[in-house]
This record gives sequence, structure tokens and C-alpha cells, in this order.
Amino acid sequence: MAQVTATAERTIDAPADKVRELVADYADTRPKILTEQYLDYAVTEGGKGAGTKATWKLQATSKRVRDVAATVTEPEPGTLVETDANSSMVTTWTVREADGKSIVRIETTWQGAGGIGGFFEKTFAPGGLKRIYDGVLGKLAGLA
Repeated sequence: MAQVTATAERTIDAPADKVRELVADYADTRPKILTEQYLDYAVTEGGKGAGTKATWKLQATSKRVRDVAATVTEPEPGTLVETDANSSMVTTWTVREADGKSIVRIETTWQGAGGIGGFFEKTFAPGGLKRIYDGVLGKLAGLA
């Protein structure tokens, strides 16, 4: 099994503090920025930043649906880490300041399958997830 990584990044024309606040708001903002690939999204504990727990289904393809039960930590200001209790998937949201704007990065890693299935997963899954994240970041930019 090899580690698989998918990444998307976008510059948003808004101050980092504002964007960090939006990204950390799992109760109100997150449902507004999720794309149609996210199904049954629900906050089960907390709702703002570290300590939040949320569940959703991520339908990456018509045949691939992942049940996610995420717990959020904040190892440092501007970084939120969503760790899935149902898999090895870890998603890190990073917001940093850049000339009065914000650079938002979403990076997801997980342990991929072995064999030929793992080869195809490592080859195609990052691009598919990046497209989903590009949509999420576009919606975030619209709110900011």
C-alpha cells in the first residue's frame, strides 16, 4: 500500500483572518461551500474549529462513495486537520496570508490499495479529488 496525496490551492482576495474563520466554521459555512459530491453532511459535535466532529459521504465517482467521520484538530493557527475515523484519510486545510490576500490549500492523504487497483488509485484519484476541491475553494472564494 502506498500513500496517495491530493492537493488543491487557491488565492482568495480576502484577509487571512476572515478566511480562517470561514474555513473553521463547520456548522454554517462548510455546508455552503461543499459541492454536490458531498452527501449527508452533518456536524455531530462542536461546529467551530478544533474539537468539531462531522460526518459525510464523499462520492468521488459513481461507484466510489467514502463514509467519512472526521474529527478536527488545530495543530497551529491557520491549520485545521480532519482525521477520518473510518479510514486512513487525513485532510489538512491551511490558510496563510499573502499581500493582504489568502492562500488556501487543501491536502488529503491516505493509504492506497495495493496491486493494480492501487496503481490506478494513485494515478487517477488525486486528479478527481483536486477537481472536487477546486469547486469547494471556488465557493469559499465567493463567500469571502
